[in-house]
Amino acid sequence: MSAEVPLAEGISREFLLHHRLCPRELAPDGTLLVAAADGALLDALDELTFAYGRAVVTEPATLADVERMIERLATRADRLIELAQVHGDGDDLAADVRDLANQPPVIRYVNLLVRDAFDAGASDIHLEAERSGLTARFRMDGVLAPAPEAPAELQQAVVSRIKLLAELDISERRRPQDGRIRVRLESRELDLRVSTVPTLFGESVVLRLLDRGGRPVQLGELGMPGHVLAGMEALARQPYGMILVTGPTGSGKTTTLYAALGLRDARTEKVITVEDPVEYQLPGIAQVPVHRQAGVSFGQALRSILRQDPDVIMVGEMRDPETAEIAVQAAMTGHMVFSTLHTNDAVGALPRLLDLGIPDYLVAATVDGILAQRLVRRVCDGCRQPYDPPREAVLRLAGGDDPRGDFHRGAGCPACRGTGYRGRTGVFELMKMDDVLREAVMRRAPRPELREAARRAGMTPMRADGWARARAGTTTVEEVLRVVQE
Repeated sequence: MSAEVPLAEGISREFLLHHRLCPRELAPDGTLLVAAADGALLDALDELTFAYGRAVVTEPATLADVERMIERLATRADRLIELAQVHGDGDDLAADVRDLANQPPVIRYVNLLVRDAFDAGASDIHLEAERSGLTARFRMDGVLAPAPEAPAELQQAVVSRIKLLAELDISERRRPQDGRIRVRLESRELDLRVSTVPTLFGESVVLRLLDRGGRPVQLGELGMPGHVLAGMEALARQPYGMILVTGPTGSGKTTTLYAALGLRDARTEKVITVEDPVEYQLPGIAQVPVHRQAGVSFGQALRSILRQDPDVIMVGEMRDPETAEIAVQAAMTGHMVFSTLHTNDAVGALPRLLDLGIPDYLVAATVDGILAQRLVRRVCDGCRQPYDPPREAVLRLAGGDDPRGDFHRGAGCPACRGTGYRGRTGVFELMKMDDVLREAVMRRAPRPELREAARRAGMTPMRADGWARARAGTTTVEEVLRVVQE
């Protein structure tokens, strides 16, 4: 796996900008990879070879990418110099926490962390307090990976810096706190959701990155099989009823709901959402955030928006009996309701609604379709290569199907940070309610009977969808088994 390089002595930011070159990383064979923009002055390669003591190999890059890499390299170098100055002065470390949190080394580290996370396409930043100090990790494509770490001496200052930006109480370290930070990064605007919790060795912090400048994806871009996409499009355009999307946290449920809302005509319909939090701003749609500190729950917000004469309602999550009851009543009275549930599969949503106290006849009458989904990592296009997965894993996933396929995996490259995966796609199962399923719900039939009825109604199990993607080389057998239950 390649390794990042520091800014070498005698090489300045101005030198690199003038020559349109930037040292990128050390390749496994020891050569120095240098990004070169169009019009780069290649006579400077000899100076880079001398400064780093390495053979140089150039890689083409856009001027904007080279300039961004130079700034990150120079910022990291400045941060290390300033950290050394702080380490040399014990009085600084004993200073007031608020003053320390506003010192340049701490500010630079937090800024670097956010920029690196954004550049890497991370969804979350994890800062975890351990005995040895503060460990930093990014969640990329659903999996945690190492991130630039702060020195142990600055652990408290880094956490305090983030709490200051999120307008949290920096003197309170014994209870969890939640806040938000708005960040402008070049031309993009990010919302950072901040959560702190006290642990044995200090406070741990998680920052969720929400790109306010991003756009919701369209339903056809989620990777659904053709029959699932056609079914969801038909369900989403219905005049009334209820559609549920199920799966664990981080499985892309809200993204799917946004995509389904994109099929509605906001010019002729009143569309309102209740969310915690609002992740993307949708034009023409009224979006209501939940404020628990102000006493505004999902149920209370939902009661209020029903008086706003809506045609379509999206409820971010049905997590309590009150919210579920109001949503079901809305679907019964001529509204189209989209919402999510935390269940393992599509069939599991039916008994979950019954557990929330919804009468069986209302569940049968209002629910039209349930989509269950997971996210699997895609094989990196830059380093994909054929491979033979373990036979036992193939047989577990294929079941009675033909175990042969066009299997691929990533070898690891700079583009995917050595993971072999880059980006994610969904695996899905769509259960459309028919008369047999409705009658089974009315009888409160056991799950095996519900599952068999769903298959007869045309549902393809999620594992079968995952197997099809592994067999086609889109992802790996091991990745599907990691996220889809037996």
